Amino acid sequence: MRPLAEITRLEAKAIRYVLMDIDDTLTTEGKLPAESYAALWRLHEADLIVVPITGRPAGWCDLITRQWPVDGVVGENGAFVYWEEPGTRRMRSIHHPNAVRSDTPSLARAMERAMREVPGCRPARDQFARLYDIAIDFAEEEPVLPLSAAMKIKEICEEEGLKAKVSSIHVNAWMGDYDKLDMAQRYLAERFGYDDERDRASVLFAGDSPNDEPMFAHFPMACGVANVARYQGIMKRYPTFVASREGGAGFAEIAAAVISKRKE
Repeated sequence: MRPLAEITRLEAKAIRYVLMDIDDTLTTEGKLPAESYAALWRLHEADLIVVPITGRPAGWCDLITRQWPVDGVVGENGAFVYWEEPGTRRMRSIHHPNAVRSDTPSLARAMERAMREVPGCRPARDQFARLYDIAIDFAEEEPVLPLSAAMKIKEICEEEGLKAKVSSIHVNAWMGDYDKLDMAQRYLAERFGYDDERDRASVLFAGDSPNDEPMFAHFPMACGVANVARYQGIMKRYPTFVASREGGAGFAEIAAAVISKRKE
């Protein structure tokens, strides 16, 4: 991983899309700090297309789409994207064709096994707002469990035939072959005419944890906030650039670097 200072003027000027994780990338200790929210506004005002790519549920994504300065939100690790038509209050959405509703028995079995085999884990508080996945909390609320517990939960979900990803707070599991990258590509192509072979260098993605690996691996302008270093030995692919600060402060650092370089 290289420091943000190594982003060149030409690389920054090529950026059209700024995509980012939410938990522990935009947030710090579970809160959205003023500096990272202001950074979203600065990116929006710079005429960049701003799209959070999150494991958070449909209920959260509806609110974020309506109230934040964003051009859409990919939620539940790629199950859907919501956006608001410009100049209107009309919501639009794309739901991934491979997404399976969260009440499928395989998901219930995985949740039951995790509760039984990994003491202290629990369903995420936002499970009620989910359409397509389950979220098992190991670090959002107390007791905070070690990463080894998260990896055990992931293993259980995969044994039940699910796709599973570890975030900084939850293990998310779902049926269907899709992820954050798949839906991000679909959305940018359908709405903005994005061509992945031609336009990959126009995407900056900011993230922090293993469920961001598909994005880190795919986009050459991927950036990590400093807390991405916690997952060394767990992740196989890391972002190209890394901020010196963690969480929301790190995201604000990334946004400031890009905006500043674009003005040079």
